Amino acid sequence: MEKKSQSYLREVREQIKSKEAKNFVSAELDSHIKEAKNEWMKKGLEDAEAEEKAVGQMGSPVTLGQQLNKLHRPKVDWLTVILLVTAIGLGFTPILFVDADYSSQIGMGAGDFFKHKAIFAFLGGALVLGMMLLDYRKLAKLGWLFYLIGILILLMLSYFPTALINGMSVIMLGPFRLESLMAIPFFFLAWVSFFNNKRLKIWHLGLLFFLSCYLLLMVPSIPTTYIYVVMVFVLFWWSKFSRKQILTTMILSVGTCLLAVSAFWPLTSPYQKVRLLAFLNPEKYSNDEGFMILHIKKLMADAGWFGSSNTLPYLPGAHTDFVFVSFIYHYGWFFAAVLVLILCLLVARIIVIAHKIHDPYGKLLLIGAMTLYTVQLASNIGMTLGFLPMTSMSLPFISYGLMPTLFNAFLIGVVLSVYRRKDLVSSRSVQVTN
Repeated sequence: MEKKSQSYLREVREQIKSKEAKNFVSAELDSHIKEAKNEWMKKGLEDAEAEEKAVGQMGSPVTLGQQLNKLHRPKVDWLTVILLVTAIGLGFTPILFVDADYSSQIGMGAGDFFKHKAIFAFLGGALVLGMMLLDYRKLAKLGWLFYLIGILILLMLSYFPTALINGMSVIMLGPFRLESLMAIPFFFLAWVSFFNNKRLKIWHLGLLFFLSCYLLLMVPSIPTTYIYVVMVFVLFWWSKFSRKQILTTMILSVGTCLLAVSAFWPLTSPYQKVRLLAFLNPEKYSNDEGFMILHIKKLMADAGWFGSSNTLPYLPGAHTDFVFVSFIYHYGWFFAAVLVLILCLLVARIIVIAHKIHDPYGKLLLIGAMTLYTVQLASNIGMTLGFLPMTSMSLPFISYGLMPTLFNAFLIGVVLSVYRRKDLVSSRSVQVTN
């Protein structure tokens, strides 16, 4: 014969539409019923009578099920979706100014640009949807698997590259290319899991960190290494370790890095030295590495508030790394500020969501996603405005390219997945009626 509690839970579940919410509510209510039953048994009631009393004080199963269906149904953060769609839409605007000269230089016309950008946007949207529907909590125990996948990608790039692009090893897979940035989502999920694991010590994490950094530098990819290091340090700051442990580790790490830079500076190639010195004093190196810095400054000065009607002079990477320069040149500083505002609102929205999340694993996922997104945004705009050295860094959702689009779509998908299940975290919040 079916127990009273099982019959009650079944009736409650019938009122709930979401499968995830059904399982969550069943576990929560079952726990409450058992606690109440134990209390009645302590008062001297028999097992069956205690269970009936415990179930009876829960109230009508239909009414409770309907209330819990409204409370725990998965949610979509439409504000984040609207900001995402707006950002992706703005990513098409640089294509409007692709002229014949630039098309001949890169071997792709405006029509091809639009078609490829549309495909990238569609794939990015599909990835966002897929990640949102995926229950992020299922990823918590897969940290070691994700770390090994990231290591495997870097090993393949280090020892079996098929091409070198801007000095970075890549593997060409037909029209697509495997690059070091593809390892970062796996490392991201791995580190969130590691920092949520109470059994791992700091020295364990240190070994894992230095191994991955070594392989990243073997590729080599300084920009990818940069965003990876920033991500790990930010996650470490918000991890379970004490502030004393975190500060001590960070000070030692920074000191070690400075010593390493000092030791290897004499061994640095002349090209790399000139590139750094040109950033500090571009006028002195105006005939080589400083030329692009001065060229970009002039283009942005000519833009004015509402853009220039002239054709954009030759600018390598005008649709990728320097897409913000071309945007300012064609649309002016006013619309560039609007673009930056929209991209920054995504950061602000993630911060707001993070304050609503009570699951430590979910909160760390949001912090990591926000960090990876913000580092790209700040670095691209910073190098465009001359505050940071020039490097290969995309402007999220605006720069042309499949990998940057998928990478940032993955991050937003993770954010939406956590938000969707923010009310499915056990908190003993089900109220029992007397």
